Parts: sequence; structure tokens; C-alpha cells
Amino acid sequence: MASEKPLVAVTCTAPVNIAVIKYWGKRDEELILPINSSLSVTLHQDQLKTTTTAVISKDFTEDQIWLNGRKEDVRQPRIQACLREIRRLARKRRNADDKDPSPLSLNYKVHVASVNNFPTAAGLASSAAGYACLAYALAQVYGVESDLSEVARQGSGSACRSLYGGFVEWQMGERADGKDSIARQVAPELHWPELRVLILVVSAEKKPTGSTVGMQTSVETSPLLKFRAEAVVPARMAEMTRYIKERDFQGFGQLTMKDSNQFHAICLDTFPPISYLNDISRRIIHLVNCFNTHHRQTKVAYTFDAGPNAVIFTLDDTVAEFVAAVRHSFPPESNGDKFLKGLPVKPALLSDELKAALGGMDPTPGGIKYIIATQVGPGPQILEDPHTHLLGPDGLPKPAA
Repeated sequence: MASEKPLVAVTCTAPVNIAVIKYWGKRDEELILPINSSLSVTLHQDQLKTTTTAVISKDFTEDQIWLNGRKEDVRQPRIQACLREIRRLARKRRNADDKDPSPLSLNYKVHVASVNNFPTAAGLASSAAGYACLAYALAQVYGVESDLSEVARQGSGSACRSLYGGFVEWQMGERADGKDSIARQVAPELHWPELRVLILVVSAEKKPTGSTVGMQTSVETSPLLKFRAEAVVPARMAEMTRYIKERDFQGFGQLTMKDSNQFHAICLDTFPPISYLNDISRRIIHLVNCFNTHHRQTKVAYTFDAGPNAVIFTLDDTVAEFVAAVRHSFPPESNGDKFLKGLPVKPALLSDELKAALGGMDPTPGGIKYIIATQVGPGPQILEDPHTHLLGPDGLPKPAA
């Protein structure tokens, strides 16, 4: 519990999550309430994470925030919403707990520094990890112990799903105030140990149409979106939950791909249309289909968020062969040794039959910049070692090592 010290600092990490039943569209823009429920897989922080340090001090004169070393405008509405909500919860807790021996002044200003170890805003769910980490770190320094779904969600809707490890559902809720629009864990991180995730990074550039604007336009113009939310998603949520609980990769993989396809169909149904996929993305879809057809079963599954990068789900016994198929179809240009990051993957040779099955595709050298191999992981973590703090004793970013 935070005590009345001149300076309180906490450093946390939070994970990226990848939706397998997509969230697209809000019923309330201000509270960030979705028009449908969604379900995601939390990725391991050994490969992908946001690290955030929050420091409060009676000596600070204003709230300040740094992202990846650059000072950002703390007045951004979503950052303000998170700060407001966490301080409201802290006040509520303080009022309810008069016995608290060391009330920390809620008037203390906060300095926050946050870094991602992956490209920001490139369709790799950086805002989800970022706002989950912000909410978690702020909760620690202000002594808030309640559910943080609402805080994280006001920063970025899908951030509430990054508050838990494993497999996570964001319930859309029905209340106008959003109190029932919360995240909950469907299965823990160790539930399906064979599941692996490959992120095929096609582009680390910032996407041309941000998710917030894209969603708003879809809600206003896409009849398919309304149909999806009302007639498709409820059954898919139940179906996906069952596949996860039963560790049924065939069902999980096929439904993951179908839901990704429908999300991008809605983007095209939006007016003017939005296209997050590029030619390389479509070639990856083709590669996955060829690979599965060759094996006569769903051994790999793709999903794409609002960007061209593919996230591939598979089981550990298929990783090496599929990575070899990716190398065959998208030969690395000059970074052969750095092409594969994350979990180690043993080299594998492709059979002549599989090469023939992929033969209809001309190789595209350099189409995929690199692959990150990872797995299902835990929710936010507190780093106890003070050396991990991104801010120094003066509350300013530490110089880069």
C-alpha cells in the first residue's frame, strides 16, 4: 500500500492481447463501450510488453507523461479519463477505509514513463498493452485495489483484456453507465501449453486509418457491422469459449480465421472503404490455406487486426515446419539471422510435396520483415527491482543507457 512518502514509484509490465473474436465499434464513444463482446489471447511478456513507471510526489507541480522517450501531451482526453477514474476510485476507497493509517494525498501529481519493446501503432495492439499498464501502475501508486476494467477501457477499449493472462473475454455489458462492461478470464495462461503464436511483421509503419476513426466510420456506414454484432458474435463467443476450454485447435483455428475475415469484410463494407490488409497480408492468407489444404486439416490459423501484420496460431509441433514454409515463400532479404525473434525454433526442411503445394506462389523476398515467436502469457506484473524504474529520483526519465 502506498504510504505518505515524499516520492512513491512503481514499475509494471503489461501484455499485448490478440482478439480472436474481434471488437469493432462502440455504442458509447466517451465511455468506450463496445457494440459486441470480444475474446482474446494474452501474449507472453518475454517477447511483447509495455513497461510503465508511475511516480507520485508532493513536489510535482503537474502531471507529465513520456512514451518511448518522448514527452507526450498529458491533456489527451483518454489519458485524462484514466487519471480521473483512478483518482475517483482512490478517493472512494479512502472514504470507505477510515482506518487506513497512511492516507496518501490524492492531490499529488503523477509522472509516468512508458516504453514498448515492439512497434507502436503498427497493428500490434500497442495501445491495449499501454493503457492496461498505465491503469495497473496508477492503481499501485494510488492504492486502488478494485477491478480496473473501467479505467483501462477508458484509455483503449481492448486494454481491459490485457489486465488478465490466458484467454480473456470482454463482456459488452448492457448498462448505459458501462459498469457491466468488464473483462474476465475464460481460461488461465497454462490451460493450453502447446499453443504457439507467430507474429509475421509485414510493416512496422503507423497505419493510415487509426482504429478509433475506422470504428466510428464503420458504425455510421456499415450495415454488415450491425448484423455481425447482433446476429453473429453472441454465438461465436460461446463457440470460441468452448473450443478454448476443450483445447480444440481445429474449431479454434477455423473460427479465428472466419472472424478475422468478417472484420476485414466490415472494413470494406464501410464507406469510404478501409483496407488494413495489403498484398503481403493476402499472400499470407493464401500460404495458410495452402499449408492447411496440404495437411488436410487446420494446422495453422491467421488473424489480422487493424493493420497488415499477421498473427498466426498453431501448436508447438507445427511451428518449425510453418516457419520453414514462410521462409520459402518470403525469403528474408539481408537479416537472415535476425529474421526470427522470440522463442527458439529449430530449422526444418520442407517436403517436396509441401513445396509443390506452395508452388503456385511466387516467392516474395523481404515481404515479411521478421517473425516473433511467442506463446500464451500472464497478465500485468510488478517489477520489484528499483533499477527497472524508467524515471529517476527527480521524477524525470533516466538517461538512456
